[in-house]
Amino acid sequence: MAPGGPPVPGRAQTALLFAHTIVVQAATFMLRPASAYRALELDVPGAWLGGLGASFAVVPLVLAVPSGHAVDRFGERRIVLAGSGLLAAAGLCFVFLADSVAGLVVASMVLGTGHLCSVVAQQALVANRTPAARYDAAFGYYTFAASLGQALGPGLIVVFGGDRPIPDTRAIFLGATVLTLPLLVAAVFLRPSGHHRQVAGPAAGGLRGLLRQPGLVRALTVSCVVLAAVDITLVYLPALGAERGIAAGSIGVLLGLRAVASMASRLLLGRLVASVGRRALLIGTVALSAAGLGLLLPPLPFWAMAVVVTVAGLGLGAGQPLTMSFLAEVAPPGLRGRAMSLRLTGNRLGQVLIPSAAGVLAAGAGAAGVLACTAAGLAGAAVAATGLHRSPTPTTE
Repeated sequence: MAPGGPPVPGRAQTALLFAHTIVVQAATFMLRPASAYRALELDVPGAWLGGLGASFAVVPLVLAVPSGHAVDRFGERRIVLAGSGLLAAAGLCFVFLADSVAGLVVASMVLGTGHLCSVVAQQALVANRTPAARYDAAFGYYTFAASLGQALGPGLIVVFGGDRPIPDTRAIFLGATVLTLPLLVAAVFLRPSGHHRQVAGPAAGGLRGLLRQPGLVRALTVSCVVLAAVDITLVYLPALGAERGIAAGSIGVLLGLRAVASMASRLLLGRLVASVGRRALLIGTVALSAAGLGLLLPPLPFWAMAVVVTVAGLGLGAGQPLTMSFLAEVAPPGLRGRAMSLRLTGNRLGQVLIPSAAGVLAAGAGAAGVLACTAAGLAGAAVAATGLHRSPTPTTE
């Protein structure tokens, strides 16, 4: 560690951060589906459900970069605390305002803002408190924790809301609100990295200087394409199954295999990078996911589909933490919050624009055509990743 650099976080701090990450994702993935169920209870037309879902992302899309700036200026702990408070407030909004569509929209916007603040600050904290030589392992564990929370959230819907077709949404809202309370305690005990007190050389140029950092735009592009590909598989793999007469339960197994494979690749990311290198692994995993989706185009027996989807899941899981590592290495101290917020902005835009374009394509080419174009996009992202190189900065801080 360089003289004057931030201390490597202790195990207790790391466990606290990852516990916070799991609970943030679990509460969010409880509240979002529950809000859709409440909308159905209110007889909201199906066409409006998309608007309700979009309300979660609209405010974060606008506030992503300012939130990153706030992290860099005020420190990670204050923004984590703000995000935790907003998540608790969102739970209360769902409890008291969800009897109307307008209330659901307001609650969803508060939820999206709280989730954004928490995630930007968490990612900046990982980047600022981890030596550069351990970025890949740290971001692999972080994204594994996020995936675990996203898997637990829907399961908690059954715990709090029962197993009826339309669960007890009020009980889910109350349960999620209670779940957010420990977040406030955890945020108080998280130690900030101290990088917000530093003045980075390129900081004077703000976002413009940050975007000029070598490889940053490429890393943002790869991250955007990979995340959009994950969203597309969630929608169009079931559509492919419907077109080919594959049972919904079988498609559910395939989606589960994809998710488990993604989590496994994140858990083992540090070892994989140590073996083959970050750049080579990113190129290989993105190309692997492209090949996996491409192999779904011809009709396959179920066992072969399971193998192909598992291979694609391994590739898709590694893309996000690897691009986080590249961004953390490229961005100097004092700008890492903004670097992570730029990534989130690009991801949100990709989640809106790319699946929308896929929907237009599906009208003429079907689900197979969408998956083919997604595979081509991933192949292009793999090519873009060849231009990424490790930064010449020291491997420790």
